[in-house]
Amino acid sequence: MTRSGLLPRGLVALGAGAVLVAALSAHGAAGAGGDVASTAARFAGPRITGLRRLTEAQYRNTIADIFGPDIRVAGRFEPIVRPVHELIASGARDSSVSPSGLEQLDAIGRGVAAQVFDDKHRALFLPCQPHDEAAPDESCARAALLPLGRYLFRRPLTDAEGNGYVAMAGAAARTAHSFDKGLELGLAAMLESPQFLYIVETAQPDPQHPGVLVLDDYSRASRLSYTLWNTTPDAALLASAASGRLHDPAVLAATAAKMVKSPRFEDGIRAFFADMLLFERFDSLSKDPIIFPYFNSEVAAAMPEQMLRTITDHLLTRDGDYRQLFLTGHTFMTRALGGLYQVPVHKDKGWEPYQFAPGADRAGLLGQAGFLAIYSQTGRSSPTLRGRAIRELLLCQPVPNPPGNVNFTAVQDVKNRAMPTARVRLAAHMTDENCAGCHRLTDPLGLSLERFDGIGGWRTTENGAVIDPAGKLDKQDFSGAEGLGKLLAASPDASQCVASRALEYVRGQPSDDADAMVESLDSHFAASGYRIRALFLDAVTQPQVWEVKEPPLGAPTHLSLLER
Repeated sequence: MTRSGLLPRGLVALGAGAVLVAALSAHGAAGAGGDVASTAARFAGPRITGLRRLTEAQYRNTIADIFGPDIRVAGRFEPIVRPVHELIASGARDSSVSPSGLEQLDAIGRGVAAQVFDDKHRALFLPCQPHDEAAPDESCARAALLPLGRYLFRRPLTDAEGNGYVAMAGAAARTAHSFDKGLELGLAAMLESPQFLYIVETAQPDPQHPGVLVLDDYSRASRLSYTLWNTTPDAALLASAASGRLHDPAVLAATAAKMVKSPRFEDGIRAFFADMLLFERFDSLSKDPIIFPYFNSEVAAAMPEQMLRTITDHLLTRDGDYRQLFLTGHTFMTRALGGLYQVPVHKDKGWEPYQFAPGADRAGLLGQAGFLAIYSQTGRSSPTLRGRAIRELLLCQPVPNPPGNVNFTAVQDVKNRAMPTARVRLAAHMTDENCAGCHRLTDPLGLSLERFDGIGGWRTTENGAVIDPAGKLDKQDFSGAEGLGKLLAASPDASQCVASRALEYVRGQPSDDADAMVESLDSHFAASGYRIRALFLDAVTQPQVWEVKEPPLGAPTHLSLLER
């Protein structure tokens, strides 16, 4: 790992070892080598039962909330790998950081720290003046770093941690002849620590139920905040955790109720649906510009935002029934999207509300260009991808991957006049027993959306042949996006699916072992009129959500996760 700037070479090793020092102190390991490491002492705290790596959005939100929205976070983040048929929120539990990823995080952390203690921001985070600007000042460094550490680690620092970071800042200040540079290194080290990069969940025995472990109050505060607001706990949540009040079910329920009514809940809902609907596909979305001339960078950027605005407007602003998300004609448009949808948009810049006319077949999410584009190929639509997305993402019905020897030639030959439409081209797979099992699950759904091309533009013919939008969902015939939306809205699988995903999102692990909890959530969801606030409030107040299992021997630690 390399370091640049004013820090001399003697501090390079010290800075690069910041993660190691923090990890060792968190696990109570005896430090060795140098004044900094020797300050680490054993930490006999609650048991670590879970680690969740911060997503890029959570990292950025956390930095903005602690230091201010004008602090730039510049750099590349390694993506968290999504497990098959699971949320990224589940993948975060097993997500390690590669050496190159750690170098990126090091650079990002140093960039943030340099801004925090620059001339513009220094007075906001330094409550004292050092005795000498060119020398260490332990008392002043402690006054600056420990309060920041409480917010960054989402709990108070242990004595060993606090002493370690203050000593680190002092060593850097002596070598660089700059108190501020010392603070920068101390803060950068915190930002590289697994205690910041991961949401560390710790548990303690439940006094009411011997043999049961439950998350402690600081872990509860973090889980509530990152679930409902997609950011770090604020001062009020940390105060509640410090007082031990979040263990009281009534206090926890009242706290969560305030949080789902807050405007910040929109950030949590955006993050949840972006995870549920695989929005990472937008990051690599590309289309053939010859085939799709309306597709450009503005359209690509607007597609996910249109979906999220539609979702949050319907579910939060209008407090609507989740099931009607598959039927609503209300959405938002930009000038760039107006060209794609072929509808008038009056504003030159920004967003404006738009209502699709009855019969436009643009019902709900399934008629939105973003959904249709990410579940298509580069140069054509894909009934199979669209049908699979509906099955897996909206109904929680996994579809097996195709065998390796499938011949896609006929499907890809979109210029073949003998097989002008996707329905005709896919017929071959429906008659091949190696393929039919999966295609019977996906294609009857996706073919109903064939009046939308590979970027979601409207069409009625393909190669001069009229497109048939007929579809079938579990023996029920329908036509077009609107017909499919009506069946999804009426499907108990759709509501149970989102309840299951909400539970997975809260726990950070699949809900396969929690059938009773999912059924309870779905029942309460229905009783609430399928309101999303009620669903998440119910999910975070289920007593079982806060119960955890004892981690097995040899389970990954902060350090082992970073060294993989």
